[in-house]
Amino acid sequence: MGQPPGRGAAPPESSMEAEAARRAAGVYPVDILEDDPERHREAALAYYATLREGMQPSEELFSLPTGEQVKLKASSVCFCTVHRDEPQHKILVLVNPQDTKTVVAVYIKESWWPTEDVLRTSDPAREGLLKVQSFGERIVLFILNVVIFGRLERNLDDRDMFFLPHSVKEQAKILWRDGSAVGFYTTKRKGSLCGDGTGACYLLPVFDTVFVRRMYRRQGLGMAMLQDFCETFREDEALGVSWPISPAMYQAHPGDANDDMSSQGQTTPDEGPGHSEEGKKERTPGEREERKSDQDCGVEETAAGWLGGACGAQPAGKEAKRTAVEAGLAWESQQKHLRPSS
Repeated sequence: MGQPPGRGAAPPESSMEAEAARRAAGVYPVDILEDDPERHREAALAYYATLREGMQPSEELFSLPTGEQVKLKASSVCFCTVHRDEPQHKILVLVNPQDTKTVVAVYIKESWWPTEDVLRTSDPAREGLLKVQSFGERIVLFILNVVIFGRLERNLDDRDMFFLPHSVKEQAKILWRDGSAVGFYTTKRKGSLCGDGTGACYLLPVFDTVFVRRMYRRQGLGMAMLQDFCETFREDEALGVSWPISPAMYQAHPGDANDDMSSQGQTTPDEGPGHSEEGKKERTPGEREERKSDQDCGVEETAAGWLGGACGAQPAGKEAKRTAVEAGLAWESQQKHLRPSS
């Protein structure tokens, strides 16, 4: 039997049969993953242990879209934290040996899935803007945010900013189109806390982070998400947009930021919780923030979305610096999102 493209080669026969059945059924991780982060983590840890101890019955390979085959071994995989406020929620990823900052596959349900397959669905009900609810959908959000936007679809040479991983309770919607996740947006609800360690709350609903994949831009999808946001909070007299607003977003919404965005609500730039000093501090350009590196991965994370350094099997135990810039809405020129979620 030949190796199926894009999945781990030479697994046990039962695994191969199950994998073939999944391909025949056209199912994808988001369709079959149980809503149980801990069970997923334990399965990934068990598989990682077999790699680290050399317990595989035979050599496993993964085929890249280029046709190159990558040997599955402990030094080529690492754990990534899905939520910045829930460090125990992790996924095991395979990195490109030629570019160890780029994720090429995710280990889910005892199989390696190419990142593009992680973003696909066979469920016809997944179409349009849908609220993120399950753990599988949280993984899709993470891949879109950290892997696709953070590494693959932004200009890495001009210091474009990016978003940190979202919180476990982040209010988010994924935009599904023709069986693929092509974008997302997140919001902050009125009255939700601005972050850990502060009593400041958002005074109005806020359109926070947004991303559309390159091949789907210039099709009005950004405006569709903005209109969906207005529809969601149609009972509110005023709506906010996180700042600074990128030039591309101004193109999506021409005119003054105080103009009516829809018949349901008005959007204004969000300048923080009541313009408090605490709120302003969260958005100070150039502010430094300490974050620990992912201990399982051994990667010194220079930022979320930037899988810095080669993934080692042993904990790095280093402090990684992250620059805190003005948190807010971004698109194409993309500003880094640092404000903690409610």
